[in-house]
Formats: sequence, structure tokens, C-alpha cells
Amino acid sequence: MRKILIALLFVLLPLAAVASESNVELMDANVDVADTASLQRGAQMFANFCMGCHSLKYMRYSQLAEGIGADPKLVEKYIAPPTAKIHDQMTIALDPTKAKGWFGVAPPDLSTEVRLRGADWVYTYLNTFYKDDSRPFGVNNLVFPKVGMPHVLWQLQGVPQPEYEDVKEGNGKDRLVVSGVKVPEKGGRLTPEQYRQATHDLVNFLAFVAKPYQLESRHLGIYVIIFLLFFLGVAYLLKKEYWKDVH
Repeated sequence: MRKILIALLFVLLPLAAVASESNVELMDANVDVADTASLQRGAQMFANFCMGCHSLKYMRYSQLAEGIGADPKLVEKYIAPPTAKIHDQMTIALDPTKAKGWFGVAPPDLSTEVRLRGADWVYTYLNTFYKDDSRPFGVNNLVFPKVGMPHVLWQLQGVPQPEYEDVKEGNGKDRLVVSGVKVPEKGGRLTPEQYRQATHDLVNFLAFVAKPYQLESRHLGIYVIIFLLFFLGVAYLLKKEYWKDVH
């Protein structure tokens, strides 16, 4: 029992650390990795806006093409860099040392980001950047305060403005804190609804990358359950046969 409790503690600690970063209510990412059209749009979003700094080193382009239902030639042409081949890993050429100097920390590989933080957290993160002139890149984030990453999707969304509220501290004084963001209706190339759809597609894609074989696992799980139910019936009949003469 003690070993089980220790194992559960190690599983829950990362989740607790993520939850403690912010008290913001998370948005619903509504992930559906069976939606191949969304996965394809998300893959294109990742290639256009994220892959300059973030890799997916546990994914190969060939595996990506199969998982999102895309032609490998199209993946090689529109998603992979010119020097990459279809069976290469989705790594990038960015020097981590230089990146750390620019951003304060090297941009993480995003292969397992959704597994670590959860799809809702990542979706909320992409939708809660706001203008903050005190930060190096002029933006901050509700769920990741003092974020070191620029708002790379600002051309699509625009730059939201912060919304404030007064919070009473323990000493009785009021403190002004950011409680939300006000998204501009015409701040970028996309409407707010279109931007939410675009970030949904991106998070959907990252959820697929985090567990590429989850659909196959679900299908296999159904067959396993059917087999176990069948075996249970057989085992019950055998038990009755073996024990019928025992009183």
C-alpha cells in the first residue's frame, strides 16, 4: 500500500505544480483527435507559427502523415523544412543556447506538452495573452504570468487588452490584478470565433502528437473488453462444471 501511495504522489505532483501556476478558470479545448480535418489544419498552424522555435522530436513526418490522414508528399512539401525527409524526426535547427539568450529559457519540445499540462490549459494559454508593456515582448499571460514567450499569433488575433479587478489583501489594502482579457473584434486577420477555432485545431493537433496511437488504443480496448466478457462466461461455465459434484 505504501508503494502505491508513493507512486500516486509522483503522478499527482506535476499536476499540482501546473494547477498552482494560476487560479484562472480553464477554457474547454473540446479535443477530438478523430477529427482529421482539424488535425490537418492544426498541423499547418504548427508548421507556420510554432516550428520555428518548438520541435516535436518524438514524432516523425511519416508518422504524422499517417496519423492525420494526409498524403506524405504533401506533408513533406508543406510541413517539413526543405532539407527534411519524410522519415526524419520533427526537430528544428534553432540553437538552444541562443534561444535561451533571446527568451530567457530554451523553447521546450511540444511532443508531450498536452500530456503534461492538459489540453484545456494549453488552449487557455493560447487565448489569454494580453498587452503588458513591462514585459520584454510587450505581452503577458493569464495562466502563465511573466511568460517569456512572445504572442506569436498576434497577427491572427491582435493583442488583447487586460481587464482588472480590485483584490483585498491580508493587510486590508486593495490590489489591482488582471482578471481577464478583452479580445479586439478586428485586431487581427481572424475574428475572435475564427481565432478560437484555429487555436482549437492547434491544441487538437498537439493532443494527437502527445498520444499518436490513442485511437488505436481505444479500438483495441473495446476488443479486449469483449474478450474478457466472453472469457468470464466461459470461466463461469467451467467453474460450474468442475464444482457441480462438490457439496
